[in-house]
Amino acid sequence: MEQRVSFRIGEEELVLETGRMAKQANGAVFAKLGGSAVIATACAAENEKEDLDFIPLSVDYIEKYYAAGKIPGGFIKREGRPKDKEILVSRLIDRPIRPLFSRLFRREIQVIPMAISTDQVNPPDILAMNAASAAITISDIPFEGPIGAVRMGYVDGKLIVNPTFDQIQETTLELVVAGTAKGITMVEGGARQVSESLIIEAIETAHRTIIELCRIQVELAQKAGKQKLPLVERPSTFTLGAEVRSWSMPKLQEASFVKGKENRSRAIKAVRTEALEHFKDRLAERPTRRQLALRLTRA
Repeated sequence: MEQRVSFRIGEEELVLETGRMAKQANGAVFAKLGGSAVIATACAAENEKEDLDFIPLSVDYIEKYYAAGKIPGGFIKREGRPKDKEILVSRLIDRPIRPLFSRLFRREIQVIPMAISTDQVNPPDILAMNAASAAITISDIPFEGPIGAVRMGYVDGKLIVNPTFDQIQETTLELVVAGTAKGITMVEGGARQVSESLIIEAIETAHRTIIELCRIQVELAQKAGKQKLPLVERPSTFTLGAEVRSWSMPKLQEASFVKGKENRSRAIKAVRTEALEHFKDRLAERPTRRQLALRLTRA
């Protein structure tokens, strides 16, 4: 069933829709601002991965020329590897959402926001950040969001939320601000000789809009969101943790201060090898040896 929420930002209305496209994804949201549109999908693997000490998240923002009605010509007829802009926007999306996933969710997560239309007036990158958060929020993937994102500009003595491409060229301040309803989690941008008070005012103004962006995402989740998958905390079967730490920590501290990058790396690897040899009689199975290596790496 199709569901829709909207929120007016400046002169344009931000629209978030779900239930019409990409129905096989864990979560999918079609976002539109003016003539720019982005479809964001969030998918999670069916099976868990063991012994993960990181969040298995990948974000791939896609922005092809056809979104602006252009087809590459000349020798290169097709678009190849991701452009620098796509990589940078992927990082903008990744940074505020990654800390909001639980380490107990051991499935690979893939978030793909794709610009399908741009009016060359409203930048699709900020739209993609909000669409990605909304897709995860309505999905069954556990997520401590949502997050909202805006771009702040300062043109002709006024702060502008989500300035157009032309306004960005004239602005003396450009900030991309992301955060939750509770606070700011990321600020990126630059300025040309502006006061500290103006930057603070811009961030505060951005957060007021972010609160509303989070609100409409929660509203969309209430209308069309899936029940979140359970987080299961599995007790560790590794019983030598404290003993390994007390035995290896002094050696690792000494190895970590060896001068020279290569020498230091060899010294740390030597400690790991020595620890595996020291505890080998008490490590019955191969997975347990792997756990020991992981714990030494984290230490």
